[in-house]
Amino acid sequence: MATPDMLVNALTTMLVTLDPPGLAPVFLGLTVGMTALQRRQVAFRGSLIAFGILAVFALFGSSVLGLLGISIGAFRIAGGLLLFWISFEMVFEKRQERKEKTSQAAITIDHIHNIAVFPLALPLIAGPGAISATVLLSGTLPGILDRALLIGVIALIMLLVYATLLVAERLDRFLGVTGRAILTRLLGVILAALSVQFVVDGVRSAFNL
Repeated sequence: MATPDMLVNALTTMLVTLDPPGLAPVFLGLTVGMTALQRRQVAFRGSLIAFGILAVFALFGSSVLGLLGISIGAFRIAGGLLLFWISFEMVFEKRQERKEKTSQAAITIDHIHNIAVFPLALPLIAGPGAISATVLLSGTLPGILDRALLIGVIALIMLLVYATLLVAERLDRFLGVTGRAILTRLLGVILAALSVQFVVDGVRSAFNL
């Protein structure tokens, strides 16, 4: 049965990995020229699709690993290293640059009605980091009720993402360049600590320490 500490850890990990404030300026770049109603539709569809993707990985991620012969310990180590790299990018302002490049490419290539799917849902919201974090967390919450609680946590975070996208313009103006930089770096440091903990737990599990 999931303990309150485990749920808080899951909530923190998903919140930091998804980084809703960091999505705000990218979302604005994706939806340039859209009306407020169109932005709401893109935000809702993108958040819903991203939730569906992460919910599937929460339910079946560990089973897929089992079929592939990958232990949860090995995946914790690999996932922890991936999350650490993302935290490194956040601290040194590389992740935001990459997100902005992805959004710019999408505007010129993809039709406006597909923006909610690519690149908003994939890979900006439900990217490799979020998927890895979801599978890692599902491995620590093996019970059916625990997985249901994890999906509830993901739904809560996705509601926060949706709300952030709705107020993206105001949030971007409020934070400014300096505020975004401070917040992103702070979240990056927290994610670095969480990712190291995943690696430590993975080593213990893999080597039965």
